[in-house]
Amino acid sequence: METSTLFRLADHIVYGAGSVVSKTIIKKETGTITLFAFDKGQGLSPHVAPFDALVQVVDGECIFSIGDEKNKMQTGDCLILPAGIVHAVESVTPFKMLLTMIKIGTK
Repeated sequence: METSTLFRLADHIVYGAGSVVSKTIIKKETGTITLFAFDKGQGLSPHVAPFDALVQVVDGECIFSIGDEKNKMQTGDCLILPAGIVHAVESVTPFKMLLTMIKIGTK
């Protein structure tokens, strides 16, 4: 995005049958903002992010696991995720999330 752009997050990405769809909104040296659409039953296996992140559920419901802790999230919920923490996500319903990752270093 090089200019101001007005859009509705939930309408900016569509679900793919049996898949996870991602769309980069902003990608800069200092961080990224990515919109995801997960079909029901889809997810991301356990992994570690190198930088702090903010997860915002835009539509639907998911289970967001941090280590052994499972968090049910729904439209409007947010989660701050510190760098270096093992986490995973699984959709309960088709759901969309916005991931904002800030590249400011690690502890």
